[in-house]
Amino acid sequence: MTLKHIDEYRDAEISQNLIKKIKSISQKEVRLMEVCGTHTVSIFRSGIRSVLPASISLLSGPGCPVCVTDQAEIDAFIELARIDDVILTTFGDLMRVPGTKSSLQKESAGGRDIRVVYSTFDALEIARKNPAKKVVFLGVGFETTAPTIAAAILSAAQADVKNFSVISAHKLVPPALEALMAAADVKIDGFILPGHVSVIIGLNAYRPFFDRYQIPCVVAGFEPTDILQAISMLVEMLESKSPALDNAYRRAVTAEGNAKAQQILTEIFEPADACWRGIGIIPQSGLKIREKYAAHDALQLFDIQVPDAKTPHGCACGEVLIGTKIPPECALYKKACTPMDPVGPCMVSTEGTCAAYYKYHSD
Repeated sequence: MTLKHIDEYRDAEISQNLIKKIKSISQKEVRLMEVCGTHTVSIFRSGIRSVLPASISLLSGPGCPVCVTDQAEIDAFIELARIDDVILTTFGDLMRVPGTKSSLQKESAGGRDIRVVYSTFDALEIARKNPAKKVVFLGVGFETTAPTIAAAILSAAQADVKNFSVISAHKLVPPALEALMAAADVKIDGFILPGHVSVIIGLNAYRPFFDRYQIPCVVAGFEPTDILQAISMLVEMLESKSPALDNAYRRAVTAEGNAKAQQILTEIFEPADACWRGIGIIPQSGLKIREKYAAHDALQLFDIQVPDAKTPHGCACGEVLIGTKIPPECALYKKACTPMDPVGPCMVSTEGTCAAYYKYHSD
């Protein structure tokens, strides 16, 4: 088996040539934001910030799905876990995210049936094996994971698995870009667009956003040369005052995206307003389950009463997610908030900016 298609994107000579090119053309001070948690981790792990000229600042945006999940949604998950005869299923990152008064990890330790699964279909299988229980999957993620969750809902409906439901807290990336551009205190000169999300929605999904704001945007892959290539393209656009929407991840991302994934998303979900941590309500930036599949919508099946949700005092996750602060500027960072004892979600998730800073950045 050849590793050509991996090795060439980690090639040191190619990376050095891209770094030289960036340094040769970079004159203006620019702020570029990556809108993907995997990009954030890759940038830190490969040391890309350290090789860029001082004129280029990289900001980590709202690209971690667990991190942008609103505090009230986290509290709703915890309330669901407390309902008798409920088996709560979730991806692992959510377990340690602090709610206002508890966490899923604490509820599990207290005896609630909360199970970490590796796919939505694992949760569906748990429902099949436990017909006397109500199995709820916590649907958190962007356009990348939402199609698999939609497929599980469709399978449950077709197989008449009545005890399986999903609470949908999904978020959509293009509306978040709109919200960032509209925020008065956020200054962004260009976007490194997410790779995984773009595989699903395609480059054309960003066209309305780009046409409205005329800000340089480039889809990037996840290897060092992928990201350096995207940065080089963005800097070139900014220096020449020629903004464009471009694709530096053509081996995976097309203009149209994945039609089958889009089709099942449309079948199961419809857009809805959603609240993002650090940003607030963004119109039509979430996905709710269509009425046709209400039998598998946990929000309609359970009476979830969530008291007033409160962000932990002093936590700057919201500001970190929109690029107005970096983790060391949070008063809790590396003091009250560490990966072993996190206060906010940005220190919990493997894709969280605070966790990445803690692991890779020397202050």
